[in-house]
Amino acid sequence: MDRPLFVVGDVHGHLAELTAALHSRDLVDEHGDWSGGDAELWFLGDFVDRGPDGIGVIEFVMRLAEQADGQVDALVGNHEVLLLGMHRFGDEHVPDAPTPRSFARSWLLNGGLRSDQDRLTDRHIDWLTTRPVLRLVDDHLLMHSDTLAYLEWGSTIDEVNDAVREVLRGHDLAAWWECWRKMTTRYAFRGPDGGTVAAELLDALGGTEVVHGHSVIADQLGVPPQEIDGPLRYADGRVLAVDAGLYSGGPCLVVRLDEV
Repeated sequence: MDRPLFVVGDVHGHLAELTAALHSRDLVDEHGDWSGGDAELWFLGDFVDRGPDGIGVIEFVMRLAEQADGQVDALVGNHEVLLLGMHRFGDEHVPDAPTPRSFARSWLLNGGLRSDQDRLTDRHIDWLTTRPVLRLVDDHLLMHSDTLAYLEWGSTIDEVNDAVREVLRGHDLAAWWECWRKMTTRYAFRGPDGGTVAAELLDALGGTEVVHGHSVIADQLGVPPQEIDGPLRYADGRVLAVDAGLYSGGPCLVVRLDEV
């Protein structure tokens, strides 16, 4: 399609930085309202935890989606599963786990904020639990986590999205925990075989490149986050990483996919 296509990686509660980055790309105006014209904008998940205003980020993205009339949407990230799992199950122990495990424990270990839990409403929950975890836009396979674990839910994008939505609509703690666990895995496309792995995933699900967040670019390159100034293309050019580590001092990247 002949329109600008943008993606944003992990925001982790940094609303001010997100708003400024979108404004610099002419996607929102000085008041934070949509001004992107015919552009399409996808958020790749992880709105919450580790930063000051996760719920503010969710509300901002929901408002942009309404203003842009379908041109703005978002994927579910592992931290959305963590936020919702904490809300639903708290410190209830995961059944049959080899060691004591609960969403409350993992939420605290992964930067959960009490203020996000206190402000979470049914409206937020309904919106988050109806977002996809995978989406093919043009030839870009958008996903939050750089993992093959999505394929454990199905062999097509629709099957995977439907399976995860079924988990998030339900009350099966073990299934929720497996969802969280799968989506925390990473680095499927690293190493000498990364290009082959990516090609096999693209053959299965469609598209010509994988676009993901989740794994911080600076960690992959072994440099400080402050040195990152753009996305990372790797795995024989088949994968684009866009999480610049905003919560650890990196920039908020708003990546136009036809420019990289």
